Amino acid sequence: MARGGRFTGSAALRRVRDGAKTVIWWVDSILGGQDYRRYVDHLRRAHPGREIPTERDYWRDRYAEADRNPQNRCC
Repeated sequence: MARGGRFTGSAALRRVRDGAKTVIWWVDSILGGQDYRRYVDHLRRAHPGREIPTERDYWRDRYAEADRNPQNRCC
């Protein structure tokens, strides 16, 4: 992995790739990218007989609710 205290090309590339994946995961989490998956997991666990909406329907309903109930927004 290291030669004389330096990273080899492949090790450095791996670190950059892993760092990029971490940043993408973090930004995705901030923007709500995992919310639909968590909602589906919740429905399956807590409401097994309930129909699971499509991701498109989930986001449409979520944004409509945010427009009806704006106190949860920062801006």
